[in-house]
Amino acid sequence: MALFHYSEDPTIAEFVPRLGRLGAPMVWAIDAWHSPLYWLPRDCPRVAFWPLPTTTPPDLERWWSTAAGRMVIAIEAAWLERVRSCRLYRYSFDPAAWEPLHDHGCHISRATVRPLAVEPVGDLLARHAAGGVELRVCQSLVPLGRAILQASLHYSLIRMRNAAGWE
Repeated sequence: MALFHYSEDPTIAEFVPRLGRLGAPMVWAIDAWHSPLYWLPRDCPRVAFWPLPTTTPPDLERWWSTAAGRMVIAIEAAWLERVRSCRLYRYSFDPAAWEPLHDHGCHISRATVRPLAVEPVGDLLARHAAGGVELRVCQSLVPLGRAILQASLHYSLIRMRNAAGWE
């Protein structure tokens, strides 16, 4: 299994654990399937969702009947130019140093880790398209973000503190 970290900084020699949302110092990585969640500028707010085996038929009809990929990621239109101009880099890691969180592909290390390689991601819009991800551009993420919380799909709300009108 491959594990990655995405950053706009191409010069990181080692990843040192930092205090995070789980209350202990750690370094985060993501698996390949869930990597599209991070093919955007770090601070870009986004709403992502995809069906689960437990997703109800009404939710499949409402949320998934018009989707054309394995995952949908929505961003605000105000971020589109930053997405176009972002230079993002993918850091690869030896998976032996990590433990799974069993939370949409997240893994953690409690020790400092060194990347095996770093490479540019390239055109982020093209990367989403090639990765089978439907990237939607919305004027506001607030209605989608609030509505998806009630759905039986898997969802991820990332950096929503940066979304216009999100509280």
